Amino acid sequence: MVDQKSANMMEQFAGVSDPRIERTKRHMLIEIIVIAVCGVISGADDWVAIEAYGKAKEVWLRQFLPLEHGIPSHDTFGRVFARLNPVEFERCFLNWVQAVFQVTEGQVIAVDGKTVRRSGDRATGKAAIHMVSAWATDNQVVLGQVKTDEKSNEITAIPDLLALLELTGCIVTIDAMGCQTTIADQIIDQGGDYVLAVKANQGQLFDDLLALFLHAYQTDFEGVLHDHARTVTKDHGRIEVRQCWTIDDPEYLSYLRKRTHWAKLHTLIMVHRERRTPNHMSYETVFYISSLACDAAALLRAVRHHWGIENSLHWVLDIAFREDDSRARQGHSAENLAVLRHIALNLLKHEQTAKIGIKAKRLKAGWNDAYLLRVLGI
Repeated sequence: MVDQKSANMMEQFAGVSDPRIERTKRHMLIEIIVIAVCGVISGADDWVAIEAYGKAKEVWLRQFLPLEHGIPSHDTFGRVFARLNPVEFERCFLNWVQAVFQVTEGQVIAVDGKTVRRSGDRATGKAAIHMVSAWATDNQVVLGQVKTDEKSNEITAIPDLLALLELTGCIVTIDAMGCQTTIADQIIDQGGDYVLAVKANQGQLFDDLLALFLHAYQTDFEGVLHDHARTVTKDHGRIEVRQCWTIDDPEYLSYLRKRTHWAKLHTLIMVHRERRTPNHMSYETVFYISSLACDAAALLRAVRHHWGIENSLHWVLDIAFREDDSRARQGHSAENLAVLRHIALNLLKHEQTAKIGIKAKRLKAGWNDAYLLRVLGI
């Protein structure tokens, strides 16, 4: 839920350090940040559009901002966000999320990465940025994000992101890239539980799970302590059948090589997905390990919630915010613009009076100042 009394972004982001030298500070930093946030909420996807939004709404913005020197130019927006410390900006974002949004106990926090495809520049050899985000699946909130190092991958970014979060009582789900003993240790140490996908990146573990479940399945799980759940969903002419088998049999777990390397490993999971359309059928089987109890229905829900990050976060960023078309490349501008999109998405997701999609909500916020205030929680 949004705490209306804590939704003052001017207070939350006032502590960001200004990267400019004194003689170039024609516009206050908080003015630049607030106009950018309002602009992105209202449909602006780049610095030129944010400047245009600011000029169109200058009279309205003066109710909240001094704007002694008017609206900053798009070059000013670009230069400031290119130099703004992204770690500090992300920390302010995290503080704002913690002040405004309450994450419920037992929440599934899906951790996954997404590349902003056009943020790279072949001419200069700059790679596209890859952001790893934490998504609270029930509350529909981006809890935080970290950019991976250009010469690294998600394995190094995930621990940094988790360290920013309050995980007590939460279930952290991560795809196979994050299936690492150190990450499992960290989640347990921070008071959470984990559900980690296992693929070929964990050779021995994957081979052991494949052999164990194959034997159990062929014998119809006779004599094996296990649980099973099955769901069927129908949508747009497509039928999806999901089955989940979970094993917590100590004898079976003892067959796992290096089992003791995984903190509080309790349950082994196999999920089989079958997708049917009038012209096609597809099948997929995925294995997981978890610190949670052997409840197949609950674990299948957690896995399904993790899949939802693609539709609820990544797809929305691409379709409603045109993230993959963004060409912000200078300095830290791509990373900081990604944070602005996450701020806007959190606020738009939690405005419930307009029963329309995120893209339509952005347009409405641009057209209707009263609605934008409602989105901002003011």
